[in-house]
Amino acid sequence: MKRIDPLFSQRFPLKWVLILAVCFSLTSSLTTVSAQKNYITVVIDPGHGGSDPGHLPTQKNLLSEKAINLIIAQKFGNYIEQNLQNVKIIYTRTDDSYPSLTDRVNKANAARADYFISIHCNANHNKHVHGTESHVHSLKEVRGVALARAFEQAFVISAGRFSRGVKDSEDREHSLQVLKYTAMNSVLVECGFLTNEQEAQYLNTIKGQEQMASSIYTAFKEHIIKSHPTIAFVKSTPNETLAKRTINGPVSGAYAIQLMSSKEPIDTSIQEFKRIGIPVERKKVNSTSAYKYQYRTPVYASQDEAKRELEKVQKSGFKDAYIIQVNR
Repeated sequence: MKRIDPLFSQRFPLKWVLILAVCFSLTSSLTTVSAQKNYITVVIDPGHGGSDPGHLPTQKNLLSEKAINLIIAQKFGNYIEQNLQNVKIIYTRTDDSYPSLTDRVNKANAARADYFISIHCNANHNKHVHGTESHVHSLKEVRGVALARAFEQAFVISAGRFSRGVKDSEDREHSLQVLKYTAMNSVLVECGFLTNEQEAQYLNTIKGQEQMASSIYTAFKEHIIKSHPTIAFVKSTPNETLAKRTINGPVSGAYAIQLMSSKEPIDTSIQEFKRIGIPVERKKVNSTSAYKYQYRTPVYASQDEAKRELEKVQKSGFKDAYIIQVNR
């Protein structure tokens, strides 16, 4: 406790000194509370871009690394937008441009971001090498390592991938600029090897891209909920809202299963949708999100019927599919 100056106490009665002390204390407390953030900022960095294609696939009909990075990064961001609140997203690029490594670092630091997640694909002269990796600058960075491990665990459990583990600058024998100089929890994920034929084919499918983005999102969500217990991140999804409304009995209406959404229209006859064994409809919706197209099953007469079909849909690869209520 600070000592009260005798000269100060002579000029002001003790009662007023105590009142002023209380006021100063309250002001200090309010300042501390107001300084506490009620949201977090994540910078999503699709690696490479523009004149820098990144790694190239062994087959000419497949996408380069820069294109896959952008697709997975934006799908990851879309999962956040649709399912979480109090998370501000900043992209280092949203098109086929090339921000320099310095630009990416400066953008993240200027935003005082809480997380920096860089999305990449890998390559190796040995075409048999495959699997995911998550990179940090140093294994001493406790939170960054925890997030990297969560990513690798999700890749195995949610996407069925082989994990090569968490790597740092000692494993790589060099530093990565976007990890070394960003002043926040930073992880660079390698979603697979484009030099491995099977992995390259997987990363070129909607199913593969959705699974990787969904895995990154799932790990990120679980990590931030644990790391920021005072912030409410999860908002009710249509499925959760529906469940709440059916506690006291069935809801009138019809049901469908929403598989995914996209910025540009996707042909509903693609192999990933055919594999489900259920017709898929594309709906254009009015939304503030950039993802204007939704893909869902035909209408079911009851919620129980939709629940039975949901299990099949999720097993076919669309693990984040959920039930929605629709008008007939």
